[in-house]
Order: sequence, then C-alpha cells, then structure tokens
Amino acid sequence: MDMAHSLAADETGAQPLRRRAGPLRIIGRILLGVVLVLFVAWLVLYITKGRFLKHPFESIASRTLQRQVSVGGDFNLYFDPLNLHFRAEDMAIANPRWARDRRFFAARRIDARIATVPLLFGRRVIRTLDLANATVAPEWDARHRHNTWTFGDPERKGEPMQLPRIRRGIVVGTRIAYRDPQMQLAADIAVDTIRAQDTRFADEIRFHGDGAMRRQPFTLSGRLMSPNETVSGGRNVLALHVDAGHSILDADGTLPGATELAGSEFRVRAHGANLALLFDFIGIAVPPTRSYRLTSSVTYDGIWWKATRLAGTFGDSDLAGSLAVSAPDNRMRLTADLRTRGLDIVDAGPFIGYDPQRLDKLGAKGAVRQEGGHPRVLPDAPLRSAELANFDADVRYRVGAIKGRNVPVSQIDLTLLLDHSLLKLAPVTALVAGGRLRADVSVDARRPQVFTDYDIRLSPTPMGKLLARFGVAESGTTGTLSARIHLAGTGDSLRRSLATSNGRMAFIIPAGTMWTRNIQLAELDVGTFIQKMFEKKLKEPVQINCGLIGFTVRNGVAAADPILIDTKKNVILGRGGFSFASEALDLSLRADAKTFSLFSGQSPVAVNGYFAAPGINPISPQLLARAGIAVGGGLALSPFAALLAFIDPGDAKAAACGPVLAGAHARAMRTDKGKPRDDVGNGGTGKSESGKRSPQERREQARTFRRR
Repeated sequence: MDMAHSLAADETGAQPLRRRAGPLRIIGRILLGVVLVLFVAWLVLYITKGRFLKHPFESIASRTLQRQVSVGGDFNLYFDPLNLHFRAEDMAIANPRWARDRRFFAARRIDARIATVPLLFGRRVIRTLDLANATVAPEWDARHRHNTWTFGDPERKGEPMQLPRIRRGIVVGTRIAYRDPQMQLAADIAVDTIRAQDTRFADEIRFHGDGAMRRQPFTLSGRLMSPNETVSGGRNVLALHVDAGHSILDADGTLPGATELAGSEFRVRAHGANLALLFDFIGIAVPPTRSYRLTSSVTYDGIWWKATRLAGTFGDSDLAGSLAVSAPDNRMRLTADLRTRGLDIVDAGPFIGYDPQRLDKLGAKGAVRQEGGHPRVLPDAPLRSAELANFDADVRYRVGAIKGRNVPVSQIDLTLLLDHSLLKLAPVTALVAGGRLRADVSVDARRPQVFTDYDIRLSPTPMGKLLARFGVAESGTTGTLSARIHLAGTGDSLRRSLATSNGRMAFIIPAGTMWTRNIQLAELDVGTFIQKMFEKKLKEPVQINCGLIGFTVRNGVAAADPILIDTKKNVILGRGGFSFASEALDLSLRADAKTFSLFSGQSPVAVNGYFAAPGINPISPQLLARAGIAVGGGLALSPFAALLAFIDPGDAKAAACGPVLAGAHARAMRTDKGKPRDDVGNGGTGKSESGKRSPQERREQARTFRRR
C-alpha cells in the first residue's frame, strides 16, 4: 500500500517537471540553432573570406554614406576569429559635388581588424591597421556649413572630425589634402611610414608638407612621439615646426590621443618680422609691429584655443598676458588681456598707422615722409576693413609707461571692442604729465565710407610738466591746462579721417603762473626782457588770469576760434589756423600790453611751416614797417623820435574769464567791462590788416591750406 502511494506520488511530481522541461528544451534548441547558424555563417565567411559580399558592401555603404563607394580589387569581410577583419584593394569613397577633389578617400590597400564589441556600442577601435598609398581630402565648403567627412544627408551640418583609435598597425605613403575656403587655408601633408606594435608605436610618426593660408605660403614638419604610451588612450608627444618665411612657429606638447585635439597642451615659441603677419594666418587683423619673439602655453578645450603665460617682446617693448581664439557659429572671436611694462615710443607708432619697417630702420624719424615736396607726419596706412568684417574682438591692453625722450605718458589702459565691423576704443585712459586723459574713439566700417568719431578729454594738467621739453620748468610755473577735442570725419586712415573732419578743439588755461621769459619772448617786449635779465629776474612768474586756445574745424581746416590768453600785463591774441589735409600751419600771435612799455615790437609772430617742420618768424611786415618809421623818424627829426615807433601805450583790453574758461566760441568773448571783443575774429582762418576777415580772404586761405 505504501509502495503504491509512493509510486503514485512520484508519477505526479514527474509530470510538472516534464511540463517545465519542455519550454527550456525549446529555448535551448533555438539557441543552439542560432549558434549553429552563426557558426555556419562564420565558417562560410572565414572560408570564403567574405569575397561574395563585395557588391552588397558597395551598395549598402553607398546608400548609408550617400556617397559612391567602390572597391576595384580584392575584398574580404569576415570574423577572425572574433574581430571583424576588413580588407579592400583600390577602395575609394567619393566627395560631394561641391568639393575640389573628386574623391574623399582612396587607398591602394586597406587591411584592418576592428574590435567587434566596442563597435556594437558605436565606438571604433582598430586593433590593427595596414594602410598603403592612401589619399584623404578633408574640405569645408565656402560657407563653412558642410564638410567632406560628415556623411549621410548632404544638407546635414558639418560635424567635427572624429577619427578611430588605432592600437597597432603600419601606414605607408599616406597623403592628406586639407582645404578651408573660409580660412583661405590649403595644406598638402605627407605622412611618413608609421609602425606600431604591441599597442605601442615602434617609431615616431613623422609628417611634412606645405600649403598656403590667406595667400601666404608655408611649410611644416613634425613628429608624433609616444615611446611608452598607447595610441588608444595615452598622452602622445607632438613636435611641430611651421615656417612661413616672415614667421617661424615651433610647438611641442601632448595630445590625449594620436587623433584627438581636445585636451591638448602645447608650449609654443614664435618669432618673426611682424606680429600682424602671424595673426593673418587665423584671419584676425592686428596692428603691425616691429620684429617679435614670443612664448606661450597653448591649450584647446574643444571650443577655445587659449594662449596663457604669454611673454616676449616686439621691437624694444615687452608683452605679456593671455588671449583666446574661438569660432562660435563659424565666426572668429578673439579675447585678450595684454600688458606692456614699457612701450617704446617707436613701437607705439604702428598702432596708429606708421610703417613698422620704416620705423625700425629710421627710428622716430621714420614717421616723417616727403610728399609733394613737403614733409608729412600724419599716418596714412588704410584700415583693414575687409579683415575686420571677419571676426569680433574684446581686448584689454595696459601699458605701464611710454619710453621716449620727454614723453610724460604712463598708465595707459585701453579697451577695444569689435562687433561686426564696428570698432570702439572705449575708453582709453592715461596719465599725462600728472593729468588724466580719456579718449573714446569709434570707427564704423559698416558704412560705405569708414566713419570715425574722436572724443578726447584732458583733465587739468600741470603745464610745467607738460611743456618741460619746450623749456618750461615746474619751478615758478603753477598754471594748468585742460582740453577737449571732438572731431568726426570719413576715411580709412587717421590722415584721411582728420582731413575730412568737423568739430572743435579747445585748450583751456585757468589762473596760474608761468616763467616771465616765455611770455616776454612771445610778445617781443625787448625793453622788459632786457630789464628783467639785468635784474636777474628772468624766472620771475607772470600771472596768467585765463586762456583759451580754441579751433573750429570744418572739412579738415582748423580756424582759431579764439586764441586768447589774458595775463597780468598783456593780452595775447591769435589768428589763422592749420590744415589736417596738407598739414600746413599759418598762425600769427600778437601780444598787446596792459601797461606802458618802451622798446616793444608789438607785432605778430608768425607760426608757419608744417606739422613735421614748424617755423617761427618774429620778423613780420608790421615789425618791418615800425622799423622803417623809426629809421625815417630818426633821420628826419632826432634819435629820440625813432623810439616813438616802439612805444606801447598799454591799452590792451582785459578779458572776461567766464567765456574763456567755458571754452566758448570767439563770438561769445567779452572784455572785463562786459563788452563784445572785436579783436578775436569769429572762427575763420583769413586775416586782414584791420584784424577782420573778408569772405574772399577766408576762401583764399582755405584754398591755400588744401593746396599745401
């Protein structure tokens, strides 16, 4: 009975086991079948080397890449044993129709074993590679929207190049032809034989080539050295040498991988004749310089190329700081923070348009040129409007001091902003002889004609320091000078913009003192000058009540508006003007005494010549006329009668200082009695014997300025 129950129980338990075993057996058989099919497929591929897949491969690859893919010779595609073994002879991948080269890739032989498991996850790891006589033609289109290495949809935006990682292999006779129309870059690079084994390079990867960037030819050579690093993940040492004739660049550093730039670090050394030529390679226009020599640490984070710890020289000046370059939305952008401890005055010249080579050869004299028989000093180098349209910039530049004879300028702080051809220097600040200068300059190259606006302010500045080079000493001089210059003109150079400018210039002198010698020489008061010289009071201060040297500028011609300086003993008046177009000077200064004086010339002193070669002529027609009268009187009457021509009765009208200190125009000038002045003109350049200008004189004066 017990045995019967036991057998029944066993039979009952076995039935569920058999029911559970049925599905497992089916799954096992399916898996076994799949494995068997895979094995058969693997075996067939291994035996046939997958040669029969040649045409399907060409068809599938062409549809996937949307490029014509062809294999002209032998073809293998199989698993060996687990890695995918791919071999093709005379293989080619076509380029898009817009590309310069017909084929993007061509090789006499390519033999690669590709890691299968990483490939399933989208990672391309080539365990071995044998590449012979290959040509690769990476290229961007003219709009920099599409490139030849982004496959698939032809309208797809170009993506960064991502090369596979290579663990071991040999590459023989490979040539790379790179083109970028927007950067105006073309380079043909030959890669020497590459050998790698046991996941390490046995030899250095050497390459050399030539090309041109923005029509500037160059040659390059380099080595990728990784004696103990894997190509697949180690950091590789790169050495690069670029020779553009006028610019030499050497770089050495590390790459995260042989085919990766993001995360790279380099130490760069560059030297050449002109720093502007180096920046031309990347499409950024900077002011020209004298010869330079720079070193810097350069890194790339995938977006920005950053140069830090920048140090070196240009000409006789030092340079340090950092800068970064990127191309968001395919538009170049430069940011920089630069410093110079001592800027040589000659090195500052190219910043405003002087020829650096001429300055290098002649020094400061190189700023002056002979044109049309006359000296010219205003620079005429054209603004590089086309290059400025290609990039944006945000630059800060600080200078400790200007190195030059009697140049009292220091602590310059400049901010430059460039946004789609609108360049602003706002602000530029500096210390000038103890005063503070601020300039805001706007250069608008968006217009058909470049338009420049200059707005310059000088806070009260000690004249003793400012005019030290002209013989004015601080001792005994307490006067100050403040200024405001606001001009605007068209033209693509400093000279042309000033030659067409309109605006006003005003230099204001509040109450103060100055050496007597300077005032007396200006008025040619011979009697007082000799008297003070014998009394050893040559440096006795003269009280200045107020002064204004003002000019109204119309179409590049500046007319005195007014020149009026009121001192304790005299009133100095000026007429005439100058021309930015011809750089000609035509001014006369006259001092009228407030007190009686003997032996006084009391005639205008002419300031003539040109900006680069001014002249002073104290022998005026009025002075000669007085001398003639004196001689005639002395012969006809008596020697004492000759003195009458040089007596100054001292009837000069003192100035009301309110309008003077406000920098007002000539028409607003008043005497200290409140009456309008009739001796300061009204902003014209013409002069008549009576001191009033006629329309004909003004027209003739303007024509003379422009001709000269």
